[in-house]
Amino acid sequence: MSNRATLANAIRALTMDAIQIPNSGHPGAPMGMADIAEVLYNDFMKHNPTNPNWADRDRFIMSNGHGSMLPYSVLHLTGYDLSIDDLKSFRKLHSKTPGHPEYGYAPGIETTTGPLGQGITNAVGFALAEKVMAAQFNKDGHEIVDHNTYVFLGDGCLMEGISHEACSLAGSFGLGKMICFYDDNDISIDGNVDGWFIDDTPKRFEAYGWHVQSIDGHDPEAIKAATQAAIDASDRPSLICCKTIIGKGAPNKEGGHHVHGEALGAEEIAATRKNLGWDYPPFEIPAEVYAGWDAKEAGTVAENEWNAKFAAYSEAYPEEASEFERRMAGELPIGWDEFAAKAIADINEAAPTQATRISSKMSLNAFSPMLPELLGGSADLTPSNNTFSETSVKINDNNGSKEMNFAGNYISYGVREFGMSAIMNGVTLHGGLVPYGATFLMFSEYARNALRMAALMKIQSIFVYTHDSIGLGEDGPTHQAVEQIPTLRMIPNMSVWRTCDAVETAVSWKHAIERNNGPTTLIYSRQNLAHQPRSAEQIANIEKGGYILVDTDGTPDAIVIATGSEVDLAVKAAEASDKKVRVVSMPSVDMYEAQDDAYKESVLPAAVTARVAVEAAIMDGWWKYVGTNGKVIGMTTFGESAPAPDLFEYFGFTVDNVVNAINEVA
Repeated sequence: MSNRATLANAIRALTMDAIQIPNSGHPGAPMGMADIAEVLYNDFMKHNPTNPNWADRDRFIMSNGHGSMLPYSVLHLTGYDLSIDDLKSFRKLHSKTPGHPEYGYAPGIETTTGPLGQGITNAVGFALAEKVMAAQFNKDGHEIVDHNTYVFLGDGCLMEGISHEACSLAGSFGLGKMICFYDDNDISIDGNVDGWFIDDTPKRFEAYGWHVQSIDGHDPEAIKAATQAAIDASDRPSLICCKTIIGKGAPNKEGGHHVHGEALGAEEIAATRKNLGWDYPPFEIPAEVYAGWDAKEAGTVAENEWNAKFAAYSEAYPEEASEFERRMAGELPIGWDEFAAKAIADINEAAPTQATRISSKMSLNAFSPMLPELLGGSADLTPSNNTFSETSVKINDNNGSKEMNFAGNYISYGVREFGMSAIMNGVTLHGGLVPYGATFLMFSEYARNALRMAALMKIQSIFVYTHDSIGLGEDGPTHQAVEQIPTLRMIPNMSVWRTCDAVETAVSWKHAIERNNGPTTLIYSRQNLAHQPRSAEQIANIEKGGYILVDTDGTPDAIVIATGSEVDLAVKAAEASDKKVRVVSMPSVDMYEAQDDAYKESVLPAAVTARVAVEAAIMDGWWKYVGTNGKVIGMTTFGESAPAPDLFEYFGFTVDNVVNAINEVA
């Protein structure tokens, strides 16, 4: 048996042993792709196990995340802080080795994968970020950003529609440092895929503009030659179609669909050991095999070489070097607090009455000059979303040219809401850039699982959604968001903002820019919204998510809580009412909930049970604030096609209706 085969068999052995302990997992892909992993890591991967966060490392993504024991095995073997005991804890509570790769658990795991298709789409974001950072920072003779993004993926990833969105865009961008290995084993959970997946995959990717090769995925020399050819094809992304046998090495189960997602069992593990010539007990790796995999010394040498390059770069371009370090560390510029405060004060002084989607652009114009890390974009709705600021520079122009300007900072993603969002997650994870991407709120539905993944990973992706309600008007219920706002609020770790005017909008952008422990959803209107006068204290309290906008002398008779376009309605109703009415604007429920009890009591005192909530969305989430004695004015149905004023009147969003509700509860 060749040394390469022995090294690859270490992955197979660790995989079947680890999966056997919980008696659950997916041995098929790791055992089938072990030969590819061995060549990739031992011949090509630039990484340092002693510093998993080295800025110029190659990135590896297991898009078919059910095969998690492959990266776990490789990380252990190459010298990362992932022990045999960690492998023995596979799928156990709080282990470093959960059932699918989870960002932030094991060192060396670049992104959370599992929902098929999102890993390869994240990878487009990683490769795009590398390309943009290289264009923004590299100088002649000083290439400090120069690394590859490697992806393993399977049939399931390619069946998912998001793979079309992402891979088509990757071809348009010519992401030559993105190299994908397709585990072409003909098998999924239901059996042989010939009954439901007959695409000519090589031709599909050639049509995207990719460099495509087809090889035997168990032939190390073929894998090595194909990988080098992919690296050499630097003008376009590469797909290497690797014909493999799922569960390779398991004599009675390889090639069948049961090995995809079932533990091999004790008898088959014994037979596999014999078949592979792996004459070692469970979890025992011979010293010579560890030595063959160990990447610590080579990784340290590679990083030291890069450090020397960066030192020379720093001497020649000190400002750029300092900026690179700041951005890769995820730090805001010096003086940001003062800069942001002045921007918000200026917007408050301007007091515009306008749609908050326009206020969003005003905020971007104010903040972006200090934030070159912003990477904007829209899913083919830039003029409607107002996401192109005065500092935006297009990467892909709209003049029919295929030339790209990767030193730019704005992307037309095309009609790819899901792909855009998952690509943004990859950009965030790469480091050095803060992406924001926009579409209509209704189309957040297409992107929902990418939003969930951003929240699961607690990463700083900024999702901008305009045309936020029935206020969209004549386009009708297909485009009118009614259930999206409350369900977005239900996503753990997601910060959701629906703002009532330009000042709240500016504060929401400031929050999103500063928030580095989770994604933010910014929700804005199509229709014009009036400016709300505020004191300095009220402006400061906007960041708390809910605050008193209009108050009365003494204890109020009733409290009206509102968001977005309904805040002005609440203010007018308070003015029209003969009761003493407090108006609470609550642009961000999650931020309000994060405040201490004393603050929340000051805004919504428990003694005032007469409460009304008003929001042009499904009303269920507001009952916790108004209680059994209160009323909610909201939506219980889909919208209709009509001008926005007619719709608001038809669905009960009127001053008279809010006043009547106040009278009923107070």
